[in-house]
Amino acid sequence: MQKALINSILLSGGNYYYDQAVILRSGIIENVIPEAEVPDEMIRIDLKGDWLCPGFIDLQVMGAGGALFGGVPSVEYLAIMEHELLRQGVTTFLPTVSTNAPEIMEQAIASAVAYRKVAIGNFLGLHLEGPYINPKYRGAHPESLIHKASISEVKNRIRNAAGEIKMITLAPELQDADVLDFLQHQKIVVAIGHSGATYEEAIAFFSGEIKTATHLFNGMAPMHHRTPGLIPAIFRERPFTSIVADGIHVSFAMLELAKKLLGDRLYLISDAATLTTTGIYQHTFKGDHYVTVAENGQEVLSGSALTMLRALQNCVIHAGIALPEAVNMATLYPAQVLGLATEIGLIAPGYAANLVAFDQHYNCSAVFFKGNLVEA
Repeated sequence: MQKALINSILLSGGNYYYDQAVILRSGIIENVIPEAEVPDEMIRIDLKGDWLCPGFIDLQVMGAGGALFGGVPSVEYLAIMEHELLRQGVTTFLPTVSTNAPEIMEQAIASAVAYRKVAIGNFLGLHLEGPYINPKYRGAHPESLIHKASISEVKNRIRNAAGEIKMITLAPELQDADVLDFLQHQKIVVAIGHSGATYEEAIAFFSGEIKTATHLFNGMAPMHHRTPGLIPAIFRERPFTSIVADGIHVSFAMLELAKKLLGDRLYLISDAATLTTTGIYQHTFKGDHYVTVAENGQEVLSGSALTMLRALQNCVIHAGIALPEAVNMATLYPAQVLGLATEIGLIAPGYAANLVAFDQHYNCSAVFFKGNLVEA
């Protein structure tokens, strides 16, 4: 059955669209037409003048609603994350599994494979952030569980995942060439992160196949004028690069600078954690972020308290990024990272009917997933 979303201002592809109706049918956007042309007999949903944009795409989120999937992986936790994130307007996400014991990593993969049969559908697959990272830039990752990748372990993990691993963050400077070559030929986004790569190593990593960088400025050496490292290489090569726009992981001044330098290659992630007292990542809420206690007994920043809508708001209010462009950073650009930009990330005919409405105060007012209104 067709229905028309009316009385909204569309934000899509970096533009504003006024007085347009979005026609939904069978889970897709059938058309976008002037409101005056909507047939009288069609069901109309009045969005009361709010903004309407594509559903948010979060490629790095550790937990939501009290479910930290990477800590104690289960199908139950994936279900909680799907429902909670959908309520927040996240219509595509990668639950992120940080460095953990091998049996926990395998449990996460097995849970993802099992859950696929009953998933709502905003769970797209897994992002493995570790354990193949540089211990010097580990952040909250436990040093004792970080290790170099072996080709046999990587192949077994990919095989067991049956397509559920969509993204891997690693430190390429520590990996053998056969591992990197194998991953490059899988349908997996390979990202550099938690890395001590030199400038030359990073430039080499970004050459050839499109690769990405994980949470700019975090888990990497700061810039130095005599020893340029990963950050200047990112600014030169301009790969797709994620950033945590909470003003804590990255100051808003640096967010603004990164946007000027990277333009349409910079995209938003929440890197959100959730309160938990189980597993090796026991996150404590500190008002506007999460911390955990590392193996050395020191408290360390371990996750944000962002939603994707709040990250978008921060870009507009604190970094001077135009609203339509901030929307692109949460929708179109991550869709391009995934290779899905012909299916999600825009409001256009033939695209998935995954949409978010929000008011002028950045409160989420409606979410549509596969054309259906999501109950709060």
